[in-house]
Amino acid sequence: MIDHVLITGGAGFIGSHLADRLLARGHRVTVYDNFSTGFVEFLGDARSQPGFTLIEGDLLDEAALAKALSGCDLVFHLAANADVRFGTAQPRKDLEQNTIATFNLLEAMRANGVRRIAFASSGSIYGETSVIPTPEDAPFPVQTSLYGASKLAGEGLIAAYCEGFDFQSWIFRFVSIVGERYTHGHVFDFYKSLARDPTTLHVLGNGRQKKSYLYVADCVEAMLAALERAQDKVNVFNLGTEEYVQVEDSIAIITAHLGLSPRRTYAGGERGWIGDNPFIFLDTTRIRALGWAPRVGIRQGIIRTVDWLKANPWIYQRRT
Repeated sequence: MIDHVLITGGAGFIGSHLADRLLARGHRVTVYDNFSTGFVEFLGDARSQPGFTLIEGDLLDEAALAKALSGCDLVFHLAANADVRFGTAQPRKDLEQNTIATFNLLEAMRANGVRRIAFASSGSIYGETSVIPTPEDAPFPVQTSLYGASKLAGEGLIAAYCEGFDFQSWIFRFVSIVGERYTHGHVFDFYKSLARDPTTLHVLGNGRQKKSYLYVADCVEAMLAALERAQDKVNVFNLGTEEYVQVEDSIAIITAHLGLSPRRTYAGGERGWIGDNPFIFLDTTRIRALGWAPRVGIRQGIIRTVDWLKANPWIYQRRT
């Protein structure tokens, strides 16, 4: 039985939604976050709940991490450096914040007798696969981003701890997640640009990159469904929708919703940056077999994201 859950990165976009959902289900929740990208404002509702604890700490601080894990039953490991675009400019960042941080967490769990972990991985680990839609058991191609490589290393460490130390894991390979509290990615960047200059929008790449998006509440429900219904030693799930859009389609949804018709300029090429996969579309048959299905489509997810960004302009001031 799961009573006390620790969420690394719990003040972030997905983590704060997960904290709210777990508290609503009656769990005790501890959020462990260094606030490098998270916001205490996202925890406004959670902090009013009696079963909630907030610890400001870094995953590279081994002593603080070990102390935070005391008495926990399960860890949701969401903390990470998620900026694929600038990975080659700061290669150590992915190593430290994703791979080494995951190792530190696993060791702290082992020291505290905590043996269940749910890990936020990424569809980026598939690189530029030739298998579309991509299933969990697709052949692994050459890695194309340091972010994807660091996430794959994290998956490997977790699987090895399941084998070597009797851990149990749930590994989730996400597409791009959208929704309220969204602070990173295409929609965030496009809205910021349009708010600054509604007449022109610059697009990295040729605009024909294909992306799949999943609404954040659907993402959280998928993770909880997997924890309840999948009980193998290592449980791996793609999380996404059965649809995708081109970047141009995303722009059309955003601009139409805002009533704008900006001139578009392009950086050229099929990739906006090194590691920008031109086609991400995951096969979600495995998670759907557990009875889960997304309730919000891509178009509505983008619109809800734009509405939240429009209502919360402070997020751009804080992300400078």
